[in-house]
Amino acid sequence: MPNYQQFIAGEWVELAGGRTFQTLNPADTREAVGVYAAGGVTEARDAFDAAARAFPGWAAQTPVARGRVLSAASQILLGRKAALAELLTREEGKTLAEATGEVQRTADILRFYGGTSYTLGGQTLPHDLPGNFLYTRRDPLGVVGLVTPWNFPIAIPAWKMAPALLCGNAVVIKPASAAPAMTFEVARALSEAGLPKGVLNVVSGEGRAFGEEMVRHPALAAVSFTGSRTVGTALYTALAPRMVRSQMEMGGKNPTLVLADADLDLAARLVAIAGFGLTGQACTATSRVIVERAVLEPFVEKLVARARAIVVGNGLREGVTMGPAVSEAQLNTNLEAVRVAVSEGGTVVTGGRRLTEGGCEHGWFMEPTVVTGVKTASRLACEEVFGPVVGVLAVDSFDEAIQVANSVEFGLSASLVTRDFAKAMRYVDRIQAGVVKVNQISTGLALQAPFGGVKGSSTDSFREQGLAALDFYTRSRTVYLDYSA
Repeated sequence: MPNYQQFIAGEWVELAGGRTFQTLNPADTREAVGVYAAGGVTEARDAFDAAARAFPGWAAQTPVARGRVLSAASQILLGRKAALAELLTREEGKTLAEATGEVQRTADILRFYGGTSYTLGGQTLPHDLPGNFLYTRRDPLGVVGLVTPWNFPIAIPAWKMAPALLCGNAVVIKPASAAPAMTFEVARALSEAGLPKGVLNVVSGEGRAFGEEMVRHPALAAVSFTGSRTVGTALYTALAPRMVRSQMEMGGKNPTLVLADADLDLAARLVAIAGFGLTGQACTATSRVIVERAVLEPFVEKLVARARAIVVGNGLREGVTMGPAVSEAQLNTNLEAVRVAVSEGGTVVTGGRRLTEGGCEHGWFMEPTVVTGVKTASRLACEEVFGPVVGVLAVDSFDEAIQVANSVEFGLSASLVTRDFAKAMRYVDRIQAGVVKVNQISTGLALQAPFGGVKGSSTDSFREQGLAALDFYTRSRTVYLDYSA
């Protein structure tokens, strides 16, 4: 069983007093997966101090030199892909196939930003006077604080760390306590790839203590957060008096719209993948399906058939296609969402129960669940569940489908299934979401494309991933040179 200390100033630091916590396998809670140092205010302060000391030297290196470290770390992770995927599955619960894909994506992210190092720079602009040179440059911000969730425990830390480091910043990252191992393993790979000591620091432990120290540390230049809206809003508010650059991604209530002309087999397949894949534990998961009434019955039949075909169990077991909830608390949240949906007039047409047999006795398992008769104002239609629970809402027209889709406070991802090109384009124009899909799953992102939400899903100031991420982690400066004299 791995035993992770704090990673501060390039060293694995053992805490005084030996304060620790452990993670359990959500598929079999009899198994402890990892032991972690339970850092607090002191460790957070030490990490930010170390980053502040390391920043000038790292910022002075060329982007190409920094990119080489990222590219080398990518190769190290690829060499460990099988072992890391197994560890990820044991700690977070997703299937081995899903975990393997996430580790591969992480290596690809590091490789992408390593290659981007050759083009990282500003613009040369024409001046209106002769003998003058006008250009812009990208400069790093300084020390960046990153706070990441448990549901993509290696990919999300990577897509924050990689552009931050490429741009010359020093980083302190706090991974979620439910699944911290992968962040430490990325830090290990970057260290082995030649990242200077102190440029990247990882602190595990209680989130409130870390957040309070991060907010008040004088070296903090920016914060990128992914997590709940409640925590993100509180963090954003705390940072506002200092006007620290902030990026908050805070969840979604993502619709898939199924029109009367849609290929219903395709629609059911897309919703099943996006709603039940990853156990529904994705901020872009389809949690509500808005279906034109003319095809409601045949669509529900096809979706139910796909839900019942899902094999639930330990993600390391061959043939399993959906793992457990990450924790007992999350499982209870999922089951409570189903109970509330029924109390508000919904009908559970499949699933809705906890699974306790057939290898599920010691884990946090539930059935993939489809609820019909969901009303627009009901909790299941408006509140994020973060589990394998899909609500179906019936509408009478395309215009009503758009209205219902836009009626919630979130705006992260949205999908439409249709054969009508004109309606697809009108949907793209009118849907309130940062990620817009047509005849595709609401989950799944291209690492080279910008990502982020609108409305309550995001601060909607900077985008993550792709070249757009460089804007958050750099400060633009404009330089005027007069050589006419």
